[in-house]
Amino acid sequence: MKAFLALENGNWYEGDAIGAKGRTTGEVVFNTSMTGYQEILTDPSYHGQIVMMTCPQIGNYGVADADVESARPQVSGFVIREESLIASNWRASGTLRSYLEQNDIVAISGIDTRALTRLLRTSGVMRGVIGTGAVDPDELVLLAKNAPAMEGSDLVQHVTCDQPYDWRIERDAVHRSFGPSPVCQAGRVLRVAAYDFGIKRNILRRLTSYGCEIRVFPAKVSVDDLLAYEPDGIFFSNGPGDPAPLDYAIRNAGLILEHDIPVFGICLGHQILGLAMGAETYKLKFGHRGGNHPVKNLKTEQVEITSQNHGFAIDKDSLADDVEVTHVNLYDGTIEGLQHRERPVSGVQYHPEASPGPHDADYLFAGFVQAMERRVGVSSS
Repeated sequence: MKAFLALENGNWYEGDAIGAKGRTTGEVVFNTSMTGYQEILTDPSYHGQIVMMTCPQIGNYGVADADVESARPQVSGFVIREESLIASNWRASGTLRSYLEQNDIVAISGIDTRALTRLLRTSGVMRGVIGTGAVDPDELVLLAKNAPAMEGSDLVQHVTCDQPYDWRIERDAVHRSFGPSPVCQAGRVLRVAAYDFGIKRNILRRLTSYGCEIRVFPAKVSVDDLLAYEPDGIFFSNGPGDPAPLDYAIRNAGLILEHDIPVFGICLGHQILGLAMGAETYKLKFGHRGGNHPVKNLKTEQVEITSQNHGFAIDKDSLADDVEVTHVNLYDGTIEGLQHRERPVSGVQYHPEASPGPHDADYLFAGFVQAMERRVGVSSS
């Protein structure tokens, strides 16, 4: 069956349908990872987006139950150059095509993804529509022009949990791939309260592997309800879209910063903490998405190869004097990490939990745990 991808600028591409039938709308973005497509499909940070993979062939190792980052695929649509019909992997439970069909993901293959990537890099990401079957490309272009914009939209409410829950880990292959973690020195299990703005499971796996007990809370839970859990640390998760309209999350972050408790944020959580500390955010032209982005740690002068997925960034000219930049992106100099100079509060724009991606930045979880250990030591002395 034929399929079309149409963009709001009037461009359209003809290819083959490889997923569910129908139409889907979203912001068209590209990811440069060579592997990890199932983790990308199930990452809640991609809610509202049509993801294009720049790697020319996708699907050759199929899909596996252990490789999901949430309960279901989260992308609005999927775009690839060439589909592998063979799942060559002993872990595979099925093919990519069957996975897309079973989960109602509209997808297209057979288009020139190199040309589309160049367009998005030059013109910036834009709204698009994938339609299958006998459709009019010009009609799809019109739909793309009238689609909701990413900027100014609260997408967190589509991906956050409904009720608080305690995370339980199964020691699967994804968890073991990092190797053993240092043993917690606090003398007891550390309790982490995690705000769910679209949290990835590998974040929960990594915190658990460091000896933490985790309770996950909906995005709008009050600070009082969160602190009633008596956490040793608070985590602000990744998530989709623009951080600026999340007034409830920014307000709660500001209240939490008044307490002497370690706080750590990743991606959207990092941006929310930045906004709570008085900074401003802005939309990137085409964002950072992939598993090969170099980031410099300004404290150690070391370079990490990182996993990234974001379309917004913190404006470095808006930072208060009590906020320190700890990491920068070596591609464009954008902020990749912040730390409060007086409080145990930090965040990074990239994904130290990887999945997919390299493990260079896993030390950040250890740093969060050490901050909680110091607090436990002070409070028990």
